[in-house]
Amino acid sequence: QVQLVESGGGLVQPGGSLRLSCAASGSILSIRAMGWYRQTPRKQRELVATITRSGTTTYPDSVKGRFTISRDNAKNTVYLQMNSLKPEDTAVYYCNADLTYYSGGYTVRDNYWGQGTQVTVSS
Repeated sequence: QVQLVESGGGLVQPGGSLRLSCAASGSILSIRAMGWYRQTPRKQRELVATITRSGTTTYPDSVKGRFTISRDNAKNTVYLQMNSLKPEDTAVYYCNADLTYYSGGYTVRDNYWGQGTQVTVSS
């Protein structure tokens, strides 16, 4: 089985910073793109950042210049450094991984999600 476990969420004041981590574990053979998404009760899940295995990153305009995604391939871990946080960044943040794993004698490619971590930006 494969698991993605996020950590690092919490309550922060506007203008503050948080760093999220997401570690993938299990019989993983390789991980291609990894990413962070967020969701609020009023919005659909939206992209926050993605990173390829070689390190190419993408961001929507809403977080560009404030958020930085990075990864450690040796640890199967992706990070999201969030600076200059705004109240509108409040959401549950989910990590995502496009990975291949070993199961029952087969290699399987699938898209996995973490359980989510709450980020609240409020004074």
